[in-house]
Amino acid sequence: MSQPESQPAPATWARVARRIRVPVSFLAAMAYVWLAHPSWPSLIIGTLVMIPGLALRAFASGHVQKDKQLTTTGPYAYTRNPLYLGSLIMAAGFAIAARNWWIVALMLLVFILIYGPVIAGEERFLRQTFPEYEDYVRSVPRILPRLTAYRNQRNEYSSARYWKHREYQASLGCLAMLAILAAKLVISS
Repeated sequence: MSQPESQPAPATWARVARRIRVPVSFLAAMAYVWLAHPSWPSLIIGTLVMIPGLALRAFASGHVQKDKQLTTTGPYAYTRNPLYLGSLIMAAGFAIAARNWWIVALMLLVFILIYGPVIAGEERFLRQTFPEYEDYVRSVPRILPRLTAYRNQRNEYSSARYWKHREYQASLGCLAMLAILAAKLVISS
């Protein structure tokens, strides 16, 4: 018996990954807290590594205009995915703070299995939505930034966009996790 044509196509892994990335992140955070073995120096160094990641995410969120126009200003002039690059930098800081190689492996696994497909799905959407995206892809790397800006870009940062995208939640989440690590360190001493 054939299926009616009105049935939706099966979900691609990119769509599934997009839907499960938040719950998977919460599960990973619980595993992180359980596996972490912080020390005061690792906590301080990890925090210092996290700060540029948070700053990059904040700066990028003030530029992006989701679904309205292709964002190529600010950090988007150097990397197509400054939000994910900022997250990777933050993850490196958390890995340093935790002092556990299993956490590094877990973070890499989550990034490859969840965020890699999400990025690919977002790229497909941008390719279909913005004809100028192909030129942008040829000029700007996916993750690691280029040294010079893509075209002549002026700063179009908007603090209203930062607040609209609720990027402050990343800072609050980092503070909460650092407080948990500090508490774990104090309790275990």
